[in-house]
Amino acid sequence: MNFNAFFLKSFRVLLLPFALVYGLIVAIRNYLYDTNRLKSATFNFPVICVGNLAVGGTGKSPMVEYIVRLLKNDFEVATLSRGYKRKTKGYVLASDKTTALEIGDEPMQFHLKFPEVAVAVGEERVVAVPHLLQDKPNLQAIILDDAFQHRQINPGFSILLTEYANRFTHDIFLPTGDLRDERKSYKRANIIVVTKCPADLTPAKKKELLYEIHAWPGQQVYFTTIDYGTPYHIFDKQKTWELTGKEEVLLVCGIANPKPLKDYVHNHSHTYYQLNFNDHHIFNIDDLNNIKKKFEGIDEANKIIITTEKDAVRFVKFDTELSDLPVYVLPITHRFLFNEGKAFDDTVASYIKNHYLNRETNA
Repeated sequence: MNFNAFFLKSFRVLLLPFALVYGLIVAIRNYLYDTNRLKSATFNFPVICVGNLAVGGTGKSPMVEYIVRLLKNDFEVATLSRGYKRKTKGYVLASDKTTALEIGDEPMQFHLKFPEVAVAVGEERVVAVPHLLQDKPNLQAIILDDAFQHRQINPGFSILLTEYANRFTHDIFLPTGDLRDERKSYKRANIIVVTKCPADLTPAKKKELLYEIHAWPGQQVYFTTIDYGTPYHIFDKQKTWELTGKEEVLLVCGIANPKPLKDYVHNHSHTYYQLNFNDHHIFNIDDLNNIKKKFEGIDEANKIIITTEKDAVRFVKFDTELSDLPVYVLPITHRFLFNEGKAFDDTVASYIKNHYLNRETNA
């Protein structure tokens, strides 16, 4: 038995009264928005929201990247995030001199991977959207990252993610559970995606999950699994390393839910060691020295360091210190199961196309 996990679970149960109070506050807030006592802004412009009902890693960043890849060749798109744990305040538009400290690790990840796409951050996204449209007047769509609870904006299209192993249908409010919004808020979504599913999810299990989620008329439900790509060097992205199962791997990560990643590295390495950090951890010299010490302590010649794309953007400032270490970044993407990726793609792209078609018709 994992006594640490058992203790944590038992402790969270003791916090149930706080969860009930938190849930009441969330319910009142949603009621005020649902009855128009609190106002939501609607933009005559395609706004796609990607979010979830729970805290933790449901795969929002890879989904934002998936949508950017889907749309960027046909439309001028931008991403807008809160910029969690950045050192700046207010609206910031990324430039070629921007760092992760200024916009946050996930927006920086978007900026580095898609330099041709506008990437902005702002705590009050209802204020940031007009700024972004002013700075980028040719934009045709904005993707709101982690904004399902940001009800000051009424997006034109919402994509709700829920993790297969921690579905909102069985969850309860923080701090006893992981929910930060009511279960029934799923009704606001146009699309629900069950993420991190087993790659061999059966049609029978899919049917069971569809019944459990109980999608409303017009809602579409999709299922994705994680695909890991080929690790690439943190500084020289053309340099790659195919995992053969014979390496000694030091896994360094600070993400919300590292279990799928740990399972993958465990299955694709001879032996792996790990250094875990909190989600969005800002690495310092002491962390670097600890990583070096741990890596040097691995008594094998065939060894590498693996980290995530989100962590990598917080390592790039240490290019001198890391230059002599084999640090590789493991990319991940969503893969749609049951050959339903095209249906998802067409639905998202059609939302934008139909917006402009309708605007031309009504002009």
